[in-house]
Amino acid sequence: MTTYCDYVNSHPEDLLNKNYHDTQYGFPLDDDNLLFERLILEINQAGLSWILILKRADNFRKAYRGFDLAKVAKFGEKDRARLLADAGIIRNRLKVNAAIENAKRIRILQKDFGSFKGWLNAHHPLSKDEWTKLFKKTFIFTGGEIVNEFLMSAGYLQGAHAKSCPVYKRVASLRPAWMRRR
Repeated sequence: MTTYCDYVNSHPEDLLNKNYHDTQYGFPLDDDNLLFERLILEINQAGLSWILILKRADNFRKAYRGFDLAKVAKFGEKDRARLLADAGIIRNRLKVNAAIENAKRIRILQKDFGSFKGWLNAHHPLSKDEWTKLFKKTFIFTGGEIVNEFLMSAGYLQGAHAKSCPVYKRVASLRPAWMRRR
């Protein structure tokens, strides 16, 4: 029997989340800016509902210049003030600071590993706890739930979809062979 994941089943009227579930959640990401976007959206979701973040995703993309790592890493006080005044995103100083600082840290990782994805791949596979320790050592505002959801949503941890979910096989088929063997 084919059934969608519990969250989608429990929110049948939530088409925005269903679309995210069906087209993005758990799908491997190759682009560093998309990985950065996902990390920042997960950080901003902390303490809030995911549907709120999805509803504001376009506002986040505009406010953070398309999540262009090179641009965000150069944000200064004027940009910080602009973000904190933007009612279309989450105006939390810690989360805004985390976006800017984490962009700077990812830029360093890009120099050392060729890309943010290269850094993730170099550490894969790790357990959830090992990933959390690594993220806490490397980034700011990255607790266990944020790290777990980021890695699951980007295809690095199993569990994004139930095996009975019709999206499960599509996601699994897109994972690189070297990730499936580990």
